[in-house]
Amino acid sequence: MTFTIVMIICIAIVLGVAGAFAAAISKGYNYKHTVDPLPDEKQRNEEQKKSDAPS
Repeated sequence: MTFTIVMIICIAIVLGVAGAFAAAISKGYNYKHTVDPLPDEKQRNEEQKKSDAPS
């Protein structure tokens, strides 16, 4: 009787941890990742805008 209760509790804990792991992975895949432009690229774009602007 005691062994059965312990096994049920262990299985519940394992399923809970697996569910939390799956939720964290799912949330990570749904996150929108962004990448900042390289500083050199940003500087080139600003210089191009200045040269394109009418004087």
